[in-house]
Amino acid sequence: MAKLYFKFGAMGSSKTAQALMTKFNYEEKGQTVWLVKPATDLRDDMVDENGVVHTVIKSRIGLFAEAEALPDDTDIYAEYVKRGNGGKYTDVIICDECQFLTGKQVEQLKDLADRRDVPVLCFGLRADFQTLMFPGSKRLFEIADSITEIKSICRCGRKATVNARFDDDGQIITDGEQVCLGGNDRYEGMCYKCYRALIEDKLKSEGRM
Repeated sequence: MAKLYFKFGAMGSSKTAQALMTKFNYEEKGQTVWLVKPATDLRDDMVDENGVVHTVIKSRIGLFAEAEALPDDTDIYAEYVKRGNGGKYTDVIICDECQFLTGKQVEQLKDLADRRDVPVLCFGLRADFQTLMFPGSKRLFEIADSITEIKSICRCGRKATVNARFDDDGQIITDGEQVCLGGNDRYEGMCYKCYRALIEDKLKSEGRM
């Protein structure tokens, strides 16, 4: 029986690279892959010489592949069935940045694994810069068949578990919208101890502690 997999890690833990390598491994064995990501994150999109926009999944180490963007009102189950009209269904679904999925979309992916027997592999973050779970990640923790942490380390050497957000001056940010797209210029994966230390230093400098 196929499963719904959730592979999570902090920023910089090679989640996207692993998603793309997984795609390569399936395709090398002759399997077809439907590579998707939520339309919330389109920062790596590319425009070709004809002005056509291509949705792209790109890792920090340079790996990339064209994918399909899923708006949050997309019924993923219905879309999969529509794409397989004529009986040519893809063998596996790989979703990057899955934390931006809605809870309903996660349930649709679970239904695809259970009812259509198609493996679904989701890669993404567990929590935001305030250590609060994203809706998609929360639902994945609740119903995924397999949950695996992709480990990375903090600057101090401990395991990174928190996604700290920084402003243009390099100061840690403690409030704001949950979704703010960015890479190494905006986020850093770190351990909770270092994360709390930076927050306390900021509060002290502002006279609030």
